[in-house]
This record gives sequence, C-alpha cells and structure tokens, in this order.
Amino acid sequence: MKNKFLIIILGPTAAGKTDTGIRIAKTFNTEVISADSRQIYKELKIGTSVPDHQQLSQIQHHFIHHISIHDYYNVSMYEQEVLSLLDRFFNNHWIIIMVGGSGLYIDIICHGIDDLPAIDPDLRNELLEKLEKEGIESLRFELKRIDPVYYERVDLQNPKRILKALEVTYMTGMPYSSLLTMPKKERPFNIIKIGLNPEREELYARINSRVDLMISNGLIDEAKNLYPYRHINALKTVGYREIFEYLDGKRSLDETIVLIKRNTRHYARRQLTWFKKDPSIKWFHHSDIDRMIEYIKQETDLS
Repeated sequence: MKNKFLIIILGPTAAGKTDTGIRIAKTFNTEVISADSRQIYKELKIGTSVPDHQQLSQIQHHFIHHISIHDYYNVSMYEQEVLSLLDRFFNNHWIIIMVGGSGLYIDIICHGIDDLPAIDPDLRNELLEKLEKEGIESLRFELKRIDPVYYERVDLQNPKRILKALEVTYMTGMPYSSLLTMPKKERPFNIIKIGLNPEREELYARINSRVDLMISNGLIDEAKNLYPYRHINALKTVGYREIFEYLDGKRSLDETIVLIKRNTRHYARRQLTWFKKDPSIKWFHHSDIDRMIEYIKQETDLS
C-alpha cells in the first residue's frame, strides 16, 4: 500500500484542525479519523469541542463518540482499531485524513509501541491505592525518580499516563521512555504531517472564545450530569475538572471560567512542545488551505 497516504492534521487545541480536516477531506473525496483522546468518549460533547452536527454531516468521521467513559480503553487498543480500519479504507481510498491533537495517539499510529507487557492486576491495584491515599503528587515524584525523561514530556495532570509509565517500568525493569523510543514500526502506507500553529495571540484569543462558547452552549449542565463520575480518568481533563471544583464550592463561576481558559492555554503549550520535537511536520496557518492542498499534491506526486 505504499501508494497510499495518511494525511495527519495536528496542532494545539483551538488551532482550527476540525474545519481544516473537513475541507481537505472534501478536496480528496475521503474520510476523517479522529486522533483526540477525549472526543472518543460518547458522554463528552460540549467540553471536548467535538465536531457539531453540521460538520459531521459534511464528511464521515470515525472514532468520534466511539466508546463510553465507563469502558476500559487504552492507546494500544486504539492502534489496533485504527490500523484495521485503515487496512479496509485503503481498498477504496488512496488518501485518508487523520485529525487531532493527542500526540500519543498520533505517535502510536505512525510508529507503534513495541513490547509493552500485560500489567499485573495486583501492581495496578497497588498503584491505584497509592494514588487514592497519597494523591497524584506522590506518583509524579516516583516517576521523576525512575524515569526522568518521560517525566519531562508527560502531561503531569493526567494520572492515567503517569500510572501507565510506572506500571510498564516496574513490569519490565526498563524506563517507559526507552520503550517509546524503540525502532519505528514500518507502516504499509505513507504518512504526511501537517501542523497548524496560529500566532500565540491569535491562538489564545481562539481558546478564550471557545471556552466562552462552551459555557454558553451548556457546559455547566453537562458537567453537572457527569459529576457522579468525576473520579473516572476521562473526566480529569481541562474544563470538566475546573467545573467539578466549582460545583464543590471551591471558587465562583467567573473564577472558574478564567481558570479553564488559563489551563487550556497551558495545555496548548504542552501540545506544541510535544509536536515541535517532530521535524517531519510541515507547519501552516489554518487559513492556508490552498497551500496545504498544494503541499499534499506535491508530496503525493499529484501536482
């Protein structure tokens, strides 16, 4: 399938990935696979800025509202499902579009993660108990001690990823980061990465506007309905986490909105830090659709 191409549209939150992906998919008469670790959950609608009905009606999307927050799911399962889907799609399409900002989801489709062991349930329960009793800071300290490389790149607000790194390191005796940098798997298709990165002031303005829109669209009520499940990892994410604290009476609504905007900006910076390490990404402004399409044509020998 080396005459087949996976075009990945990536970048920080609010950079314009959804609309860009739709326009490029329409140009090449193809479909979109989501690489968003939160839009994959059925119950999360407003707080994840999932594509709306009008956007979804234009192009077929996959892995949007794919599973429940109550389902067990991990990045390896995502890899298996996406590769299986690509294998079928490439029978009818020579280009498939992937859109998202979850660096780990994108990396595993491009490179894979080899030799990750099955985790001992007793070890998992022990770490979960440690998290419950001592808090996430205790796990962060342990990760920094045994794998400082991964500590520097992981989202330190995401206990699931910290737990995963600790589990794998304890099971293998090797730093999790060393497994993530193993030789790349050879994929039977070509990969072209397009990054969207507005100027910082524009990106921050887009983030602020998006948060205001989510609030007006009913994010508070959505979070209220999800409040009984706030302990689930899928809900320990920017937007929901701050509103749960607001519902607990920790701060006012105005303070909560300011905090969501600030934490979303921090998240966007972490995303960019992850992606900037990849020299294969060709960067554009989200408005440069014609240039992106021309670039794709050049890289696929269609120009």
